[in-house]
Amino acid sequence: MPIDATAFRQTLAQFASGVTVVTMSDGDKQSGLTVSAFCSVSLAPPYILVCIDEQSQNLALLRASRCFGVNILNSDQSALSTHFARKLDDKLENIPHHLGTLGVPLLSDALAAIECTVVQEVPAGDHALFIGQIESAEISAKRNPLLYYQGKYGHFLPLGEMQPPT
Repeated sequence: MPIDATAFRQTLAQFASGVTVVTMSDGDKQSGLTVSAFCSVSLAPPYILVCIDEQSQNLALLRASRCFGVNILNSDQSALSTHFARKLDDKLENIPHHLGTLGVPLLSDALAAIECTVVQEVPAGDHALFIGQIESAEISAKRNPLLYYQGKYGHFLPLGEMQPPT
């Protein structure tokens, strides 16, 4: 018998991860959402994976557009993560961004922005897994990544730069 939802969340909260915003556009409508479930899948071909809740208001747009962006947030962008986690009609209004080569909105100042075409969608419980082939990628100036751990935002500090506890 699988563990319950509370135990599942508490256990996975022990895993520190980067924070991404997945963006999409069908030409008329643009949107995005904060996604914690993101990973690389393959180097050849270059595939990544994002997991989207089946109840997401963005799922139909992603399925229709068949392409998406993954914006890896820097440590100064926690407000963007919170913004894109909300249910809003026009999530990109007043948010600095530009359109990538596939017409996908890419967030300004993200650590990296990746454009993908969907190569496969896989149902998985209450989520849909989207495997995307990377078609283009942008890397911005070197900054610290935004991290998420135990329900809180933080930033990366290399071991050699850590301050001893007081």
